[in-house]
Amino acid sequence: MAYNVKDVFYLDQYLSTGTVADSQVASMDVSAYIDPIARGKQKATGLAIYKVHWDIVDSGSNDPVSAATTGTFRAALAAGTGYADGTVSLAADTLNAGNNLMISIMDYWAGGTAVGDFLGGKVWLEPSKDVPYVVVRDQLQIFTNASVAMNNAARAYVRLECAQITLDQSTLNQLLRTQTV
Repeated sequence: MAYNVKDVFYLDQYLSTGTVADSQVASMDVSAYIDPIARGKQKATGLAIYKVHWDIVDSGSNDPVSAATTGTFRAALAAGTGYADGTVSLAADTLNAGNNLMISIMDYWAGGTAVGDFLGGKVWLEPSKDVPYVVVRDQLQIFTNASVAMNNAARAYVRLECAQITLDQSTLNQLLRTQTV
């Protein structure tokens, strides 16, 4: 499969950032698109994620985050990491580019906590149309990790441009090794 209008489809998920300085996670089941077992002439399949789009809005509305909102958080999308949904205590070095399970990461600064010209979001890790992140796990997880408590709840939405692709055995083996928790 290729990155084209015939093969690409969208998946989405959201997660509330909460109003306190904590970490939260929500899972998305993608097992319908993954089959890591090759059977006879049938090859294994994975979910290729080509682009990740982030949107941060006021909780429960269609509005941008209020100008009166303060706080900062990191939002991340990962191949299943084993965390349960809800408020979690993240291990050190979970939400960074050194974690093989990370697909996309963005930082968000609201209102009075803006740093220099960085009011709003800044995506700093993402796959590309040329080199997608190929998922061979049954779940994706979206994380928010507040470093400065949000004084108003917001939601982090993520939309994925993806395609189901076939995998040869050596590629599948490499992906299974790198996507092991």
